[in-house]
Amino acid sequence: MAEKPLDLIHGSLEKNVLVELRGNRVFRGILKGYDQHLNLVMADTEELADDEVFRKIGYIVIRGANVVYLAPRSL
Repeated sequence: MAEKPLDLIHGSLEKNVLVELRGNRVFRGILKGYDQHLNLVMADTEELADDEVFRKIGYIVIRGANVVYLAPRSL
């Protein structure tokens, strides 16, 4: 049986994820929560530029309408 997208995202809770937003902004951090609109709450978040840490942010809320993709990431 195929999983639904929100099931896959739910499986990424408390795990390290990579999130790309519109405007080619990329964030890496621990997914703490989400809702049906894909608004995300992340901890230990870093913004990346050219696969390098651009700045450390910590806790962040990302509006789901800006999310291009969310991918699980190994530590």
